[in-house]
Amino acid sequence: MIYQHACDIVTDEVFLELDGVLPDRHLFLKLEGMNPAGSVKLKSALGMVEDAERKGVLWPGGRIVESSSGSLGIALAVIAASRGYHFTCVTDPNVSPQSLALIRALGAETVQVTQRDHNGGYLGTRIARIREMTESDPGLVWLNQYANPANAQAHARRTATSILKNIGHVDVLLVGAGTTGTLMGCTRHFRAFSPWTKIVAVDTAGSVTFGGLPGPRHIPGLGTSRRPELCRPDQVDEVVLVDERDAVRMCRRMAREHGLPLGGSTGSVLAALETIADAIPAGSRVVALSPDMGDRYVKTIYDDMWVADTFGHGALDDSGRRPVAV
Repeated sequence: MIYQHACDIVTDEVFLELDGVLPDRHLFLKLEGMNPAGSVKLKSALGMVEDAERKGVLWPGGRIVESSSGSLGIALAVIAASRGYHFTCVTDPNVSPQSLALIRALGAETVQVTQRDHNGGYLGTRIARIREMTESDPGLVWLNQYANPANAQAHARRTATSILKNIGHVDVLLVGAGTTGTLMGCTRHFRAFSPWTKIVAVDTAGSVTFGGLPGPRHIPGLGTSRRPELCRPDQVDEVVLVDERDAVRMCRRMAREHGLPLGGSTGSVLAALETIADAIPAGSRVVALSPDMGDRYVKTIYDDMWVADTFGHGALDDSGRRPVAV
């Protein structure tokens, strides 16, 4: 196909059937990293930008500001470069060096906060900085991925629709929870068109999204230090919390055993799947969302020294604690 702009290349129909990971069941991994932005967040970003354009909030030459720990920042930087917007990304120390460099390479400005919020994360601090920026500069357009319905709607219209179109009957769907835009969009669509599907939300230990105890987190993607406005916990069937060590082990295992380097969020989703595997009947059709690939994590998740320094040497193998359902 021939496209006019890089941001229009949304690859929404790439699935990998993984053998051996879930014996006697069919596991389909929806690979969302096969686009110029490298993640599922391109759909979120497009949905929010196009919604702002339709409403007349954003026009050529406009200026966008958003909070991101990496993937959405890259996606918005791709769109801004393609459509002639100026973009400022407010981020934090958890952003990977590769993601930060790429955001800047795409012409975006970055502002990095360093002070943790009251729950030990950076999200509250990032949002407070954006509020300061927009109050002093009314021309800035904050898309607010945490509360913007267009974020979730993009995934109801694209992500969830693609799953049912390509896979058909789905018994279990696992989706990682960050802003919960992808999760809530998929939930909305599946409740309407596939109400029998069990929807499992995957979160990271230390996140407060689903009422967990706050704690430090080191891998960007999943988890928050404040519940996003989009989040509706009662809409999912089960929540599984994953220790970041288990996500790291799973990522490294998938790279070694399947030649598939994955991002930390996907490692969490597959680690969660291990936890609930015994409760999934034989013959079931399971879909797990993979938000991005592993190239942006080569200096973190796939670096032995970083893993050992951050989580201890035990995280370098496949042993240790497993996630817990809540």
